[in-house]
Amino acid sequence: MSDIKLSICIPTYNRARHLEKALANFADHYEIPFPYEIVVSDNASQDDTRAVVEHFTAKGLPIRYFRQRENCGGVRNIDSAFRHARGVYSMYHADDDSLVIDGLVNAVNYLDAHPDVGVCYAPWYLHNEVEGMDTGLFYENPSDLKFAKDAFEQVFSFLIERHVFPEVAVFRSSVLRSAWQDRHFAFVFFATLAHLLAKSSVAFLRKPFYRAVMQSAAGRDRTQAGHEEAMTAWDRYRGGLEYYLNFGARRGVVRLTPERRALFDKQIQQFTATRMSVAMRMWVNRKDYLRAYEICSRLVYAGFGEHPMVQQYRQTLAVPAAVQSLALLVSGAAEVEKLLLKGFSNPDALEKMLRELGLREDIAVLTDEAGLQPADTARTAVFVAKEADRQPFLDRGFFPGLVLCEADIADTIVL
Repeated sequence: MSDIKLSICIPTYNRARHLEKALANFADHYEIPFPYEIVVSDNASQDDTRAVVEHFTAKGLPIRYFRQRENCGGVRNIDSAFRHARGVYSMYHADDDSLVIDGLVNAVNYLDAHPDVGVCYAPWYLHNEVEGMDTGLFYENPSDLKFAKDAFEQVFSFLIERHVFPEVAVFRSSVLRSAWQDRHFAFVFFATLAHLLAKSSVAFLRKPFYRAVMQSAAGRDRTQAGHEEAMTAWDRYRGGLEYYLNFGARRGVVRLTPERRALFDKQIQQFTATRMSVAMRMWVNRKDYLRAYEICSRLVYAGFGEHPMVQQYRQTLAVPAAVQSLALLVSGAAEVEKLLLKGFSNPDALEKMLRELGLREDIAVLTDEAGLQPADTARTAVFVAKEADRQPFLDRGFFPGLVLCEADIADTIVL
């Protein structure tokens, strides 16, 4: 048996200053009462990642460093870190997050006391590092729960009812070795949970042992993989749950009668709709109203039009989505240098909104056509308020595809 109790696996890529902060926690703050190692898998970083690791290795941290020859993608780099782990137990640790040591000790002790359990999952704190405070839990689990090997249906009900994402975990390395496999269209953590359940009992603990840093003291410009995934990955969430149930069905422990399949499908749809609504809000916060509109449209189709958040956006998304459509359409037309706004009561406000939503800065916005020359027709887009205002511009030789009226844009935004 390995002398190392826990391998803390940190994949990283071009985030030296965040990794430095994470490793400083081990050097200066954590007191981990059992032998551990830190496995850093560098995804071919071009920054000072190696130097940061060497600095903390020299300070005595038990780091083992591995560097990819080229960037192989996030999930494969996580796999690399796990493959190099030598501990009895292994866990994933993002390069910008932190640990809750008493919770971590609790999870390791639980695994020591329950040799049939292959993994301990737990909720995690959402943390504002700038203000030094936790802002909530991603999900809540009021008591420790242990599910027997092959308890696919019971665990599925737990995931759905509590909206659990099985991501933060301490794994028994001997079980993880074959359970962790990359998947492309199925969310890897749901797929991994299915593989684990086929091999061992699994536990969902009450006590958190992890902090996901949402606002970082090391800089606000970092890419947050979890955020990016939440904005786009709902079909992989759906795919992961479908994969999970099919895996259980193939093992003979999930009954997929037509009636039960319909129930499962409804539960997965509700779970996915919740994630889509979160993604919609996040796209709105980024002022990408077109993506938010598309998600809203799909939620309405799926029968969630009366959901409070969907209702709110059905009432507010149409105008900014239409304006953004115009901004991107004009910006994407090669060699267009001017945009003429004709017939609008407040063209200054419209121009401001167009700029905010993507109109290229080098495109001049005009509200008076008096200065346009014949040679400008090929390089000018026109946006008119009324259909009747279009024809005079066509008669003067403006390109038909670049003379748009309000209805051309508004008719494509329907909620």
